[in-house]
Amino acid sequence: MQRVLRAAAAGIGHASGHRAPPRWGAAAVAAARWLSGGREAMSYDVVVVGAGPAGLAAAIRLKQLCRDADTDLSVCVLEKGSEVGAHVLSGNVFEPRALDELIPTWRQEDTPIRVPVSSDKFWLLTKNKAWTLPSPFDNKGNYVISLSQMVRWMASKAEELGVEVYPGFAASEILYDENQIVTGVATNDVGIAKDGSKRETFQPGVELRGDYLENAGRMTLLAEGCRGSLSEKIIRNHKLRESGQGQHQTYALGIKEVWEIEEGKHKPGSVIHTIGWPLDSKTYGGSFMYHLDDRQLAIGLVVALNYRNPFMSPYDEFQKFKQHPAVRTILDGGTVLQYGARTLNEGGFQSIPNPVFPGGAIIGCSAGFLNVPKIKGTHTAMKSGMLAAEATFKTLVEGSSMELYRENLKKSWIWEELYRARNYRPAFEYGFIPGIALSALERYVFKGKSPFTLKHGIPDHEATDMASLHSPIQYPKPDGQISFDVPTSLYRSSTNHEHDQPPHLRLRDPTVPERVNLPLYAGPESRYCPARVYEYVTDDKGDQKLHINAQNCLHCKACDIKDPKQNIEWTVPEGGGGPGYTVM
Repeated sequence: MQRVLRAAAAGIGHASGHRAPPRWGAAAVAAARWLSGGREAMSYDVVVVGAGPAGLAAAIRLKQLCRDADTDLSVCVLEKGSEVGAHVLSGNVFEPRALDELIPTWRQEDTPIRVPVSSDKFWLLTKNKAWTLPSPFDNKGNYVISLSQMVRWMASKAEELGVEVYPGFAASEILYDENQIVTGVATNDVGIAKDGSKRETFQPGVELRGDYLENAGRMTLLAEGCRGSLSEKIIRNHKLRESGQGQHQTYALGIKEVWEIEEGKHKPGSVIHTIGWPLDSKTYGGSFMYHLDDRQLAIGLVVALNYRNPFMSPYDEFQKFKQHPAVRTILDGGTVLQYGARTLNEGGFQSIPNPVFPGGAIIGCSAGFLNVPKIKGTHTAMKSGMLAAEATFKTLVEGSSMELYRENLKKSWIWEELYRARNYRPAFEYGFIPGIALSALERYVFKGKSPFTLKHGIPDHEATDMASLHSPIQYPKPDGQISFDVPTSLYRSSTNHEHDQPPHLRLRDPTVPERVNLPLYAGPESRYCPARVYEYVTDDKGDQKLHINAQNCLHCKACDIKDPKQNIEWTVPEGGGGPGYTVM
């Protein structure tokens, strides 16, 4: 794929057939390469990192504004997945509000948004029973979708407008000018061996930034999704959380499968959410079952990562959940098509950072716009991308300021929606029963306008108790029909990494696993990871040592969040590595 960028730089165009902007002549590239210290450099007005709903909505909106104003801005979107959608996972009941604004004619087009919600049920599970409760959701007019399929469609719409979309490239570095203003990003080198040597396939990374020769304006929009690696660096270095709403982010881990079920059990558009079993009363979370088309069922479990018991395994809790009589009845006779996992932001309104930094902005789930009680974030992510695009256009074309993005965000329906939802998630800091009671009070009495704002508890990694306070959990052995072991599930995720590359999962202190995590917390990384990336093995001396199977990584980011001492740093591997989702 590096050759694709080189071809674009020479003005030839790329695989989508769109010609590169004329200012990309060979002389310009050569000069840019010299200025960037040997790496090739591409000039764009706007660089978007991440081809999810937020990044693609931003790119589409930018090009729409250019078309309406009869002007042009060069826009590229970098995506670390092997193709657009390969790393996109969401249990998704889609609210089309933002899409109605972005592409009002989408219903007249051939889109993957085809299955309207037909029923909406809410269950309280005990070990053997499913009790029907009044549904707190209002999904009328919404759709059950595969988000990975939807972003592929969005990418095609972006390319039709002239956006350059480059899958297979992992943005690994933020670029600054002499005034510490962000000027773009650089992709990582590929073809580096584990020992740091250059393999025969070595190719240096590429810089994507504003035009060097014309000193044109430039803007970088970070749309990496939950816990984006570059976004987190920007938030930390520029103290954006402190200058935003002020509270730390809190997270959950979502584990999902897509099944093909028997015809008689399939009810297109049927939506079921559950709370309760198998999670204990101190752990926030729940499950979902969404009936798509073609006999497909999306099923998943979401577990808040501030859980306390270090012996808990979210993966095994999910396998256990599927054995519930009310759930197994639906799955019996079916076949698993795909498996995956991803973390999601649950901090909501209290945790929104200042989304603007010198030279760019943070959009979508990288900033954390998920509406927790709705269990929806795609529409808010898209709207944030659209608002950032409008501010970017005014900044580059009309000489405005990116602060307009923050100002318009606070005037938008995103801000209103998240403000009204702000107390639901922190209510469960007090336990399951108080959480349900406070949530009911918010919904039916205060209607989102309560005179107080609850705060989140301690950060997720600090919530883990010492192992001595809990007993090990004995999970049932997988039966191979409804529940499965991790290797079987990993195979269904199509996860693949180049084995001979530097590890992208790094220990800040290599001694912490054996010195702290294992003796004090019983090695929780071997359980919170849904891909068994981390395992303790016995060495020749009989000592337990942490072994990292980086090739298994689903890019969920749970390790970056939940490690008790924040000792694991998730960084991007070679572009194109990771899961290969198609229907998630």
